[in-house]
Amino acid sequence: IKGSNICKIALFEDRRPGWVIVISVIDNLTKGSAGQAIQNYNLTQGWAETLGLINISMFP
Repeated sequence: IKGSNICKIALFEDRRPGWVIVISVIDNLTKGSAGQAIQNYNLTQGWAETLGLINISMFP
């Protein structure tokens, strides 16, 4: 997840009937609207949706 534009989601069955536990993880370095703006611009240009978003992070 670190340094990526990926969201990982895991589901676990709870002991209580009908309940589920959901856990998600993101790297929040490309925050919300900035990442969305890049993604949308890529789509309008016909480029790969993740162009400029999947890079090795310079800050560990």
